[in-house]
Amino acid sequence: MVTITGFADEISADLEEQMDVLESEGIRHIEFRGVYGKNVLKLTDDELQKVKGLLDARGFHISSIGSPLGKFEIGDDFSIELGNAKRACEIANFFKAPYIRVFSYFVPEGEDAALYRDEVVSRMKQLIGLAEHYQVTLLLENESRVYGDTDDRCLDLLSACDSPRLRLAFDPGNFVMNGVKPVSEALPKLQSFLEYVHVKDASLERHIFVPAGEGDGEFEPFIAALKERQFAGFMSIEPHLQKYLPEAGGPGQFVHAVKALKKLLDAYEIAWN
Repeated sequence: MVTITGFADEISADLEEQMDVLESEGIRHIEFRGVYGKNVLKLTDDELQKVKGLLDARGFHISSIGSPLGKFEIGDDFSIELGNAKRACEIANFFKAPYIRVFSYFVPEGEDAALYRDEVVSRMKQLIGLAEHYQVTLLLENESRVYGDTDDRCLDLLSACDSPRLRLAFDPGNFVMNGVKPVSEALPKLQSFLEYVHVKDASLERHIFVPAGEGDGEFEPFIAALKERQFAGFMSIEPHLQKYLPEAGGPGQFVHAVKALKKLLDAYEIAWN
């Protein structure tokens, strides 16, 4: 059985509306990235307490803190990032969230990413040190333009850090956008690190994100592979369907993305909660 969660701020900035839509689809977890028009790391202690009260009252849980850690220029002052990382860890503990999503730093456009490899590894190890202290696990997302935007560099980074406190949030759509075939190329290299899934597909021809199974993200063999390995973790809906389904608005786009995932899970007889 997998657990469906999602970036509910793509539904609305209003937490009650986020929960209404999630509840309508039987979802009780949120990957907490933003609310009230603010990123999670910018929320005050009072705002976090308010959010927790609303979540608790309706039986919702946080699967991961969708932080922007590592979406940061590699040449910028890392002490700022360490402060943000400490805050992210405190927030994760406050919500009893097991994970924090992170990235692997923007490298200067046009430059060889290999030039920055040692600095990226050093930074990630320092973040891992904080994660160990707070007993949370960092999820590395294969984002565009960061060091770990390809399968080989994700593998290099995860292997170099070699820590159970750094795992992979596997994002098929992002791999497509970076010219990597998610299942044919990336999954065999990275499956031992895969602990969380971002449900996002992409069309190479149109260069837009699309619902799971409608693009080049190899979602059918991906779901089959997850079933074979008896994956029982979180699958996090991150629709990004503004260009694919602009007329639907945030709630409609999110529900469309959820139904696309459920269709695939049903086809492969994978239970979800």
